[in-house]
Amino acid sequence: MLRALLRAMRPKQWSKNVFVFVGMFFDGHIYLGRILATMAAFGLFCLLSSAVYLINDLSDLERDRLHPKKRHRPLASGALSPRVAWVAALIILGGGLPVSFLLSPGFGGVALFYVALMLAYTFYLKHVVIIDVMVVATGFVLRVLAGITVITVTRFSPWLFVCTTLLSLFIAINKRRHELLLLAEEANNHRTSLQEYTESFLDHMTSLVTATLLTAYSFYTFSAPNLPTNHAMMLTIPIALYGVFRYLYLVHAKGLGGDPEELVMEDKPLLLALVLWVLTAGLVIYWPVLL
Repeated sequence: MLRALLRAMRPKQWSKNVFVFVGMFFDGHIYLGRILATMAAFGLFCLLSSAVYLINDLSDLERDRLHPKKRHRPLASGALSPRVAWVAALIILGGGLPVSFLLSPGFGGVALFYVALMLAYTFYLKHVVIIDVMVVATGFVLRVLAGITVITVTRFSPWLFVCTTLLSLFIAINKRRHELLLLAEEANNHRTSLQEYTESFLDHMTSLVTATLLTAYSFYTFSAPNLPTNHAMMLTIPIALYGVFRYLYLVHAKGLGGDPEELVMEDKPLLLALVLWVLTAGLVIYWPVLL
């Protein structure tokens, strides 16, 4: 039962919560106190998001049983009792939210809003066309915002909120495309909003968001006040281009994209691009500090 509960909490998706480290990383100052505070924020977001996943799976129990992949989830397959899932979710939320306010009142406020928004998404908003992907993007922005509430940032650029929004929209739209093609005529039985989407419409949305994302990121690399004045961050633009194009290749040519976390970790070229981008960006930001 404990193993099934852990699987239902989706630890693979905790990788999404690395966005709470964005503020600290791009602020250009890393020391023990900041690391510990941000790691605490990361851990709390993992717990709170897991509680939301449990409630989401409980609300989608019958639909997940019709899904070719989600039917293997612990709740849909019967490996985990719904009662146990409800108790676990309520305990996590009942303990995690007060601790979030103890960590930082600002962080607690963001965490509370995140949980409320995700619950609204679970029970209603995920069935509203366009709004569904925008709410997913908002969840990532809230993670970034949560990260900067537990530390004092002085060099954080608002451009990062824009880039985070566009990147998460890019991923969410392509995930919807994968779901639409995977479920075909059964799409409406799984998610109401899918009947409002078409492959052509989602491709148009992807084109618009991709172009805007790359433009916004390029502007960030040479205009953000928190970056070195030599514009060295522009060296990361080709890496970002490759990463975006590789992701599109995997979605459109290979029919992937249903699980973005697994896609990044399992595709070696995409993972290598991500690692190279982190190393290059880190070198650009912290080289003047090291000097």
